[in-house]
Amino acid sequence: MRIITLELEKSSMYVDKPVGEMSGEEEWAVYFQYLTNEAKREKIEEIIDREEGIAMATSAMCEITANEVEYARLTTDLKNMLDWQAGMVGAKREGLQEGLEAVARNALAQGASLDFVQKITGLDMETIKQLAI
Repeated sequence: MRIITLELEKSSMYVDKPVGEMSGEEEWAVYFQYLTNEAKREKIEEIIDREEGIAMATSAMCEITANEVEYARLTTDLKNMLDWQAGMVGAKREGLQEGLEAVARNALAQGASLDFVQKITGLDMETIKQLAI
């Protein structure tokens, strides 16, 4: 294993050099510096085709990117599902509360006592008193 230190800013002096004349270090420097530069796309493709290690690095980066995209998609799907479920729970609670209040109003309108309405609905006494008004 070798560790190579590259100053990417200095790769500009190699970018116009024919790929066949570049050293391995120069190929890597140009690759990293100009990988996303559309104007240098042809040069980068030529380097990828010529250097197996760079081709493997490109493949690995594409795979990581695909995995990250899939992870983001799955995370978004999960968040949307949890948000929907939370909304459903809130709607169910709200609907149950409205139903109990409707029963309480009807029972009070029929002359039921506040204590009886509390027993059958489970509502707190303050809510029942407000419904009785």
